[in-house]
Amino acid sequence: MAAGLTEAEVGDVGVPVIAGLGMAQPPGAAQDELWTGFFEKHFSGTTRALAERIFANSGVTRRQAAVNPLLEDVSEWPTERRMRRYQVEALPLGKEAVSRALTAAGLDAGDIGLFVVCSCTGYATPGLDILLARDLGMAPDTQRMFVGHMGCYAALPGLGAAGDFVTARQRPALLLCAELTSLHIQPAGTRVDTQQIVSHALFSDAAVAAVVVPGGRGYAVREVTSVTDTSTADHMTWDVTDSGFRMGLSPKVPKVLSRFVGDLVDGLLARHGCDRSGVDGWAVHPGGPRILTVVERELALPPTALAASRETLAEHGNCSSPTVLLILDRLARTPSPPRRVVMLAFGPGLTLYAALLERTG
Repeated sequence: MAAGLTEAEVGDVGVPVIAGLGMAQPPGAAQDELWTGFFEKHFSGTTRALAERIFANSGVTRRQAAVNPLLEDVSEWPTERRMRRYQVEALPLGKEAVSRALTAAGLDAGDIGLFVVCSCTGYATPGLDILLARDLGMAPDTQRMFVGHMGCYAALPGLGAAGDFVTARQRPALLLCAELTSLHIQPAGTRVDTQQIVSHALFSDAAVAAVVVPGGRGYAVREVTSVTDTSTADHMTWDVTDSGFRMGLSPKVPKVLSRFVGDLVDGLLARHGCDRSGVDGWAVHPGGPRILTVVERELALPPTALAASRETLAEHGNCSSPTVLLILDRLARTPSPPRRVVMLAFGPGLTLYAALLERTG
């Protein structure tokens, strides 16, 4: 038997395992406070009544913002100013999340062989990957990968890349998802734009890091898989404009998800000799309440299966790419952590990503 491993862990020697998670979030505000203190005035006329209903039915009770609209209105800022602020705010959040993940995994920054950074809300060169590698003391030969503009599902291809590196090189990898959606509040405008209202009602800021190592205790990454329906590419967009990044979000998204999510999940599970009944943990990206309702219905899940996803949406909003990792952390911290977890996230493409995790140790 390998030294320091139990019998249950020997079969997972060398398999990529999430050994540590670390979270960092800016200060938060209640959804009601955000509405009465800013957005009620941001929207006008018939738009205001519609926006009030959307905010009230968003499933969000509290959100976090590095640039809080109650204190600072960025809606008229040009994109350049928003990008400069992104670097100022994202760097300390990323450093905090990475440091916590490394501590949880019992590693130093110098142990990391691959550093993957996912973000679709800000760009600069040198980027977060270089600046954090410098500030945290990563080795000069640490490889880096930046994943941009994949949106809400980016954590899963990022996790897949980290897992593949660990399998091939037998060295630790680090994934960081950092998003500052608060920088992209759009100008008020004069016409009803339901997509922007929904975006402003849901999105939030967060940074979450995950350390992936070869074998040991944690959640083994068994597989990451996806499906993309390119005929619906216009259903979810994230356009760079002179006034920040602008969300396009079609009401048809839940219908597309309903066509693909069942086969995606069942195929993933079948390849590992199990089915839905063998899954006791579901980390489903809460793109909004309707998304969770559709997934719950199409997978015939019990009412409590998506509790962690709904609680994360309520307490943190939709944080884009870090959100599924926030949900995984919530599941892992329960008194009886799930043994087998399916992670699901959705985004531009229209793309569905899934991952199967199994607890070791």
